[in-house]
Amino acid sequence: MSTPSILQRIVATKHQEIAAAKQSVSLEAIKAQAANRSDKPRGFANALRTKAANNSIGIISEIKKASPSKGVICQNFDPVASAIGYENAGAACLSVLTDREYFQGADDYLQAARNACALPVLRKDFMVDEYHIYESYALGADCILLIMACLDDETVAHLHALAISLGMGVLIEIHTEDELRRALALPRSSHNIYGINNRDLNTFKVDLAHSLRLCQTLFDELGADALVVSESGLNDAHDIRTMQNGGIHHFLIGEQFMKTDNAGAALAQLLDDVTALK
Repeated sequence: MSTPSILQRIVATKHQEIAAAKQSVSLEAIKAQAANRSDKPRGFANALRTKAANNSIGIISEIKKASPSKGVICQNFDPVASAIGYENAGAACLSVLTDREYFQGADDYLQAARNACALPVLRKDFMVDEYHIYESYALGADCILLIMACLDDETVAHLHALAISLGMGVLIEIHTEDELRRALALPRSSHNIYGINNRDLNTFKVDLAHSLRLCQTLFDELGADALVVSESGLNDAHDIRTMQNGGIHHFLIGEQFMKTDNAGAALAQLLDDVTALK
């Protein structure tokens, strides 16, 4: 498995962070925190299915302050205001960046955003250890991200099974045909969501046709009702309509919203623009 250099650096950082976290809060202690969670996960996958059943677009709206390539994206960052705005505009779910080193995220952002709304929330981070899964559950996350490019088959299978056992959604992110095949080897579950990232992690080039190519294999293998999400490079209503014409009706969008003064209003405008194209 060839891992792009940027992911190699991030994964190395994650292992260092986990080692430090275990010195502060042991694995057994974080398991105990997870067991004491006060509520059950909100249904992330079901929120997307509900949108599809109503012939609506399923937007996973992202709360994201910065990125490694572009630095700070949102100057007036307010996760609570963004969460409320997204919910009011019609988002299906939220995605909240919690990675500190590369995205200037924080666990507190996830908790604040989730407490401010009723939407299911994805913890957008780089999961490499079971500690991450228990920690995510304890934080209140409803869904976790597994990036196939970051994980070997044994690790991804273990993390996937653990998240499913806790009742969490799992966004399985793929970039290549090989990663798609590896993802399809994971157990089928109603909690599975398959995210196709349109960004080449070696060149950073975005190609929206990537989603249209790979989704056909997913639909052939899993059926037309499989939850497939297109990620990265979705800029306007025409991009959304192109994806819909290819059978994709769920999208993870962050930067396009967060770079504006009002993320919720930006989502509402996008949804209006898509409707106007009908």
